[in-house]
Amino acid sequence: MNELPDHSGRGFTLIELLVVVAIIAILAALLLPALSRAKDSAQAAACSDNIRQLNLGWLLYSDDNRGALMNNSSMVDTRTYRQSWVNNIEDWGTSQENTNPAYILSGKLAPYVGNSLGVYKCPSDHSMAQCGPRLRSISLNSLVGDPLVTPNRFNPDWQQFLKITQFPRPSQFYTFIEEHPDTINDGYFMNSWDQIKWGNLPASYHNGSANIAWADGHIERHKWLADTVRPPVKGGAGGGFVPNPDTDYLWLRDRTSFKTGTP
Repeated sequence: MNELPDHSGRGFTLIELLVVVAIIAILAALLLPALSRAKDSAQAAACSDNIRQLNLGWLLYSDDNRGALMNNSSMVDTRTYRQSWVNNIEDWGTSQENTNPAYILSGKLAPYVGNSLGVYKCPSDHSMAQCGPRLRSISLNSLVGDPLVTPNRFNPDWQQFLKITQFPRPSQFYTFIEEHPDTINDGYFMNSWDQIKWGNLPASYHNGSANIAWADGHIERHKWLADTVRPPVKGGAGGGFVPNPDTDYLWLRDRTSFKTGTP
């Protein structure tokens, strides 16, 4: 009886090894984009949850204060300095306000989100100041909340919402919004809405989209249509330019507020 040949000591040939390596490379090429998309989706969902918690805390504050909305003031005015929902001013430099939690946690919103620092930042925001990673990605609609100055000097002809009952349709006016890292400074998201010209830009961390909270409590991820909303991070924007086309600008303006007497 013939015995079967013994191949127990036979290894892979070079060609077989190259085939295996090529198959692994193909699989990796197929899987990596899917893994990247899954990671991006998870970060967008985490960001949505963060902004939802901020918005819930904002609503709870209103409930505790007979419908009055939380202070939302520009830090450029010394009369309103450090009395806002959040109190840090971010830049690209070495200011400790980029990295020191105390400036955020001293804001009026902090107790309503359990003094959680993480809810103020989108996980997809990797912007770095010279002194380290910045702590906040989110701002509040400048026409929502008490600006602590009368009249509102930036948009005096537009409704400043001071109480929750002043929203004619709460589901159609936004509160918190992710802001572009080039224009984020204080927590006061402001454009001069009588002009068609970007001052503060919304962010677009999530495949050209931003998470936005609304006065009725719901959260929406809005896809921007124009590339002008998505300039390069760090130095590519800075505000102050006319959008072309103006589709996204007008969409956001219509959901920011309304001219007094025309709800």
